[in-house]
Amino acid sequence: MQSGIQREQVRIGAIGAPGEFTLPPGASGLAVFAHGSGSSRLSPRNAFVAEALRGHGVGTLLFDLLSAAEAADRRKVFDIELLAQRVADALDWAAQHDAAARLPLGLFGASTGAAAALRAAAEHSGRVGAVVSRGGRPDLAGAAALARVDAPTLLIVGGDDTDVLALNREAMRQLRCPKRLEIVPGATHLFTEPGTLDAAAHLAGAWFANHLSSRRAA
Repeated sequence: MQSGIQREQVRIGAIGAPGEFTLPPGASGLAVFAHGSGSSRLSPRNAFVAEALRGHGVGTLLFDLLSAAEAADRRKVFDIELLAQRVADALDWAAQHDAAARLPLGLFGASTGAAAALRAAAEHSGRVGAVVSRGGRPDLAGAAALARVDAPTLLIVGGDDTDVLALNREAMRQLRCPKRLEIVPGATHLFTEPGTLDAAAHLAGAWFANHLSSRRAA
């Protein structure tokens, strides 16, 4: 483990959502994670990506978007407005935390969490320095929200995730911010194929490191 790394178990928002805040030395920014449906802060895939981001000098905040009771309610699992509010709660937490408040903020979302991250970025213009979506459903954020996102946005999609790839291509047309679509060859929706999640993680790390460090310098 990297020496000097800071780890803290935290509680976020009115529901006291459990989370883990991890900060490498000299971090250039903080990436707030929004997990997908049926997942949690303990998602192995998000934990893998978070470790890669910290290798790029970016801190991470992983937390549960829903309580256990809420997560059992399919209506809430796909309630993008509710999920976006929980992401906004995490932004508020970061603004009040001594170590996080000085850092530019990024949002990393997967599946439905990507829609929540994009909606939160649209509704809190100026507070988010970069967005990354992995296998995301940006369409669920809504066209109006996508058009209002001003943070540089990276959409990462598996080359074999054909339906979601089509949705992301359409989202690219609706986004008006600096944007990029990266296709990981051979990857399906969950990036379970050898090497594909690693590729996605390093694309995300480079995106955050570039855009958040430049925002901090400004």
